[in-house]
Amino acid sequence: MKGFLVFFLLIAALTAYMWRDTFDPETVRGARVLVTGASSGIGEQMAYHYAKFGAQIVITARREDSLKKVVEKCLKLGAKKAMYVTGDMSNHADPERVFKYAVEKLGGLDFLVLNHIGNTDVGIWNRDADHVRSLMQVNFVSYLQMTAAALPVLETSGGSIIVVSSMASKLPSPYVAPYTSTKFAVNGFYGSLQGELAVKKSKVSVTIMILGLIDTESAMNKIKGFTTMPASPATEAALNIIKAGATRQKEAYYPGFHYFICLINSIFPFMKDILLSGLSLEN
Repeated sequence: MKGFLVFFLLIAALTAYMWRDTFDPETVRGARVLVTGASSGIGEQMAYHYAKFGAQIVITARREDSLKKVVEKCLKLGAKKAMYVTGDMSNHADPERVFKYAVEKLGGLDFLVLNHIGNTDVGIWNRDADHVRSLMQVNFVSYLQMTAAALPVLETSGGSIIVVSSMASKLPSPYVAPYTSTKFAVNGFYGSLQGELAVKKSKVSVTIMILGLIDTESAMNKIKGFTTMPASPATEAALNIIKAGATRQKEAYYPGFHYFICLINSIFPFMKDILLSGLSLEN
C-alpha cells in the first residue's frame, strides 16, 4: 500500500510538472496566424484570444457575414491585423487557395490552426459510405492539403501546426462513427508527421489538441437526447489550444482530466464496455 502511494505521488508530481503553465503571451504578439473554422464556436473564440494577444490573423469559414463580424471584433480587441477569406473545405481547390491568401496578406505564417469540421448527424450509423467519404475530405484530407502547402513556409519561420482533435479519436463511442473515423485519421497522420519532422530535424512543431465535449451551439444542439455529460466552455478550450501550440506541446488535453481517462482506458480497456452497457438511445 505504501509503495502504491509513493508511485501515485510520483505520477501526480510528474503530471503537475508536465502541465505547468509556461505560456508567454509575447510569443504570440505579432505572430501571423491562420485559423480555420473561425466563423463561430471554438475557432471564433481562438480568433478573439489571438486578437487580445496582438497577433496578425486571417480567419476562414464558409459564412462571409459571420466572418466579417468576427474580424470587426478582432480589430476592436487589439489584433495587429485581422482579415478573412471564405472557403469551403469540401471543395478540393479551396484549402490551398485559402492558405495562399493568408500567406500573401500576412507575408508568411507562424501558426496554422486546423479547426474546421464538416456537418454530420449524431445517431446510429445509417450505412451511408458516401457521407463518410465526403466528411473525410473536410475533416481530414483538407487538413493534409493545407499542411502540404504550409510546411515550406513554416520551415522558414520555425512555425507551428495546431490540429484540433477530439476524445472521439481516443475513445470511440456510439452515435458518432463517421466523425470518429476522421479524427482517428487526423491523430494517426499528425502523430506520424511529428516523428518524420523529428527525423528531419525540422523547425516545424505539430500540436495535437484533444478536446472533450465543448459547449458550442452546434455541439449542444446535436447531442440533445444522447448524453447528459457536462460541456466545457469554448472560450477556455480556445485559450488552451493557443497555449499548447505556442509552447509547442506534442499532445495536449482539454479538460486536462481527459488525459487520465485515456490512460485508464489503455490499462483497463474493458471499463469502456461496462460504461456503455447501460447506454441507450433516448430519441
